[in-house]
Amino acid sequence: MIESREELKEYIFADNAGQQRQNLKWKLISRYARYPQQRIRKFKYYLRMQEYYINTARGNKFKGLMGLYYERKKNRLGERLGIEIGPNCFGKGLQIYHSGIIVNTAVRAGENCRLHGGNCIGNNGKTEAVPRLGDNVDIGYGAVLIGDIRIADGCVIGANAVVNKTVEKKGSTVVGIPAKAVK
Repeated sequence: MIESREELKEYIFADNAGQQRQNLKWKLISRYARYPQQRIRKFKYYLRMQEYYINTARGNKFKGLMGLYYERKKNRLGERLGIEIGPNCFGKGLQIYHSGIIVNTAVRAGENCRLHGGNCIGNNGKTEAVPRLGDNVDIGYGAVLIGDIRIADGCVIGANAVVNKTVEKKGSTVVGIPAKAVK
């Protein structure tokens, strides 16, 4: 959770660390050409700003309004990108490679999670319980994580996998429908 300006800077820096360094020429080209990765970077920035203002408001009306302002900007951009992520779901180092991502607002994930797109992470429709993800989890394209499950640190979820059971072993690779660990 972002509780200070220093933590906000750490989160934003960590979120952008996996991406290519941008000089002025590259920034101008990517903005003019409207590269999706540039808009995803902006979405993550709005998400972190919303988290900062929500977590530090504590009755301050200005910070509360700023949190609402950044939530609106994030949601408008998210509608165009097809990304729906609530505040305080992911630790620092979040990487998003493609759009089409829906994450329940109650989900809690560790640091350095990677979402490759087309992901759904949430409850199973029968209960309100949602997945909890460890650090360095890599979720492949089209993967679905549903229900009251835990994913251990360093796990890799394969493309189009449907994970509905807990993965306890660190560094596991999980694939299939329903997902099973492979050697």
